[in-house]
Amino acid sequence: MSSLTVRELSKETWGDFESVLGANGGARGCWCMHWRLSIKEWTEGKGEGNKKAMKRLAGREPVPGLVVYDQDAPVAWCSLGPRSSFPRLERSPLLSGVDDDEEVCAIACVYVEKKHRGSGLLPGILEAVCDWASSAGYTTAEGYPVEPREGKRAGADTAMTGIASAFLDAGFSEVARPRDDRPVMRRKV
Repeated sequence: MSSLTVRELSKETWGDFESVLGANGGARGCWCMHWRLSIKEWTEGKGEGNKKAMKRLAGREPVPGLVVYDQDAPVAWCSLGPRSSFPRLERSPLLSGVDDDEEVCAIACVYVEKKHRGSGLLPGILEAVCDWASSAGYTTAEGYPVEPREGKRAGADTAMTGIASAFLDAGFSEVARPRDDRPVMRRKV
């Protein structure tokens, strides 16, 4: 996994971001705006509107996310930043903050390009993302993965936040479990 690197989303990496998310912009025209907009705004912007909204964030502070590369090939996208960057996450009764005292780098979405899914890249992606978070001054990374029920596979819509076993493999620990299939996980970076 040492070949995985990350680059911040910017005008220069926008084409790679589009390549990873594909023509549909991830799941259902999301373009990784799910946690950033109200459900009404997200639904109205589905597709092109959400894409334009994310493009406006590219290259701004706080960084909206990272494109993940294997060698020079873009293989994944990670939406991250302070929890305050994700108003819908902040309002979520399911994923509301564990505590308000800890400033975390919220890993809101981990989207692996379709042809790379199931290849075991996710723990390495999380490692590379945590390395970036540390270099950006964060002390804690926090994720909101799903834990698929036994014998079930998570679809793109539900797996967008990552898979719990990959977070464990990347050194995260569970700090809360608001629902049986939704742990909140943290790692010091």
